[in-house]
Order: sequence, then structure tokens, then C-alpha cells
Amino acid sequence: MIDALGRPQTVLLLGGTSEIAQAVVTAWARNGHPHVVLAARPGPRRDAAASYVASLGLEVTVVDFDAERTDEHPALVEQVAAERDIDVAVVAFGVLGDEEQAWQDHDAAVRLAQVNYTGAVSVGVCLAAVMRRQGHGTIVALSSVAGERVRRSNFVYGSTKAGMDGFFLGLGEALRGSGAGVLVVRPGFVRTRMTEGRSPAPLSVGPEQVADAVVRGVARREELIWVPAPLRGVMSGLRHVPRPLFRRLPI
Repeated sequence: MIDALGRPQTVLLLGGTSEIAQAVVTAWARNGHPHVVLAARPGPRRDAAASYVASLGLEVTVVDFDAERTDEHPALVEQVAAERDIDVAVVAFGVLGDEEQAWQDHDAAVRLAQVNYTGAVSVGVCLAAVMRRQGHGTIVALSSVAGERVRRSNFVYGSTKAGMDGFFLGLGEALRGSGAGVLVVRPGFVRTRMTEGRSPAPLSVGPEQVADAVVRGVARREELIWVPAPLRGVMSGLRHVPRPLFRRLPI
């Protein structure tokens, strides 16, 4: 269960090698001791992530997870739930890809869609079933402002995030009254390995800022947050900019 201070007893990280996922666990470790289930593909990055979580003084269980192997997702989530209730599940996996290759290379485009959208929908359905049965739990869906209004510069990635974002907002509505809920997180540009080499956009943040917002959002049972918060106003304005003008904006 999540206690009165918003601290979960068990956190499932789907995409556990994500820097944002690691930062979220770090934030919770400051005032609590959740059991962490780190779900990711086997390899050195997963080993390093698990060692880091253990170094925080937290108990960690490692499980195999591949976003593209959707047929394995139901059994994986049920396996975790059989050991302990899932208080918070962080959907933290995703790929950015090369923006220009993504719309000209069939395999690249399909992989973005499979990981960022299909994989997210797959785990979302599985998690919702478990949390409805538990009568509690929060799914944290790491979305992106890139899906709020899709830009020419990264429209394949943006379109996958738009779909993922819409799914989890709807899932939150479907779970209303069940005791379970969804927190959709819309960060702007986050300085991580995934964005390394790209020029930071205005209002860019680090993983720690996203993590702090997630911890607060879960504690307050929020449904949608922007990181940083001023992005909400910025994107609200951009949403209504006429397309010919939007096309000329340096974003």
C-alpha cells in the first residue's frame, strides 16, 4: 500500500535502466524503503541499475522484460503481483530514434511504434487488471510534451507519445472508483543518455526534477503533471497556434 505520506512499499520499474526510473527510486529512498522490482532486458546496464538500487539500501528483485515481447507481459505482471502487491508501477521504457530515419525507414518507424505505444498499451492493460483486483495502486506513465502537439522535427516519436498519452489518460478514467489510478507525466526536454548530443530545448530539466514531480504527484494522487510546471501554459498556447505559423516556429 501507499502510506499517508505517499510512500509505496513496492515499486515496479518497467524499463528499470531508465535514468528517470532510477531517479524516481532515489527520491523515494530518501524517506522510505520500498522493495524495487527492476524489469529490463538482461545485460550490463541492468546489472549496473540493480547494483545502484541496492546501494541505496533497498531490496531489489530483477526480472526479464522486453517491451516488444508483448505476449510475455501478462505472465510477467502476474508473476510480480503473486509475490507482493504492486503499489506503484512506473512505465519508463521508450526509444527516441533518429528523427529523419524514423519516417523513411520502415523498420525504424515500426520499432518506435511497437516500443513506445504498443508495448506501453500492453503493460497498461496488464497492470490495470492487477490493480483493480488489489483495489489500489498507481500506474505512472512517462509521456512527453512531444505528444501534445506533434512537430515535423520528430513526428514519428511524437505520434507514439501522443497515442501512449491518450491511452493512459483514458485508462485513468476507466479505473476511476476502483481504488487504482494513473498519473500521466509530461516532461519537456530531459537531459539523459537518450537526448545526449541534442541541443537542450528551453525549460529543459534533469531526471531528478522529473523524479521529484513524480513522487509529489503520487502522494497527491494527481492524474496529470507537467515537468517543469510552466510547460503547461506554454503548450496550452502552442496548441492553438495556426498550423502555417506553427510550422515556422523554431521548435
